[in-house]
Amino acid sequence: MRRREDGYHDLESLFVPVPLCDELEITPAECFSFIQSGIAVGGGAEDNIVVKAVRLMQRVSADSRVGNVAIRLHKNIPFGAGLGGGSSDGAFTLRMLNELFDLGFDSQGLRAMAAQLGADCPFFIDNRTAYVTGIGDRISPLGFNPLEGYKLVMIKPDETVSTAEAYRGITPREQRADIKPCLLTEAIRRPVAEWKETIFNDFEVNVFGTHPQLETIKRTLYAHGALYAAMSGSGSTVYGIFDHEAQTESIINPQYTTYTFEL
Repeated sequence: MRRREDGYHDLESLFVPVPLCDELEITPAECFSFIQSGIAVGGGAEDNIVVKAVRLMQRVSADSRVGNVAIRLHKNIPFGAGLGGGSSDGAFTLRMLNELFDLGFDSQGLRAMAAQLGADCPFFIDNRTAYVTGIGDRISPLGFNPLEGYKLVMIKPDETVSTAEAYRGITPREQRADIKPCLLTEAIRRPVAEWKETIFNDFEVNVFGTHPQLETIKRTLYAHGALYAAMSGSGSTVYGIFDHEAQTESIINPQYTTYTFEL
């Protein structure tokens, strides 16, 4: 990760879709409505990224083909978790409106719109495993999923890490003396058991200092046999990658929210 002259940071990351989804329903209606259920999200309707995506599409489609809609959003993905829950909701809203009103935008056009909602929103337009650089806007599909055949355990404690907080304390890669140089595109092609020595989340150095519980969770995952463990994005979810047949039931702690997936 490198800080740019414009204040943003150049990222180098791997984005992998996982089977944890919100429920989003959009139907034509006589008047606009937005209902949100599930995990509570603060702010009014117009602050929600789904509504922002609707307003954006209405502005871009100057011929007013985007009419009123009734939206139901049920949140299953926790916010402040580094899982892209809000970003995926915004991107999928654009995709659904494009199809619902037959607007004819291609993937490139949808990605350009999604970038106005958030730096990592364009990824969810195609929603395929990708190598992501720039500020999150340069997306290179990998053509394979390096986690296929493994078991993924994601642990979300009852605390959040704001993106702003994580970036304020970031130590750019060129200033780190403890990192072994290795291109991420090369490292992810190695066995997952070797990732511990070559793939690092630069956010962890600062975030673990202010949220020590997250470092404890990471250590717990390794203690239970994880081949690789790290914080997801800017946190606060921490994940572990295990062999397909690994027994992970003992990791579950009732004070945390735990998700387990066979990939």
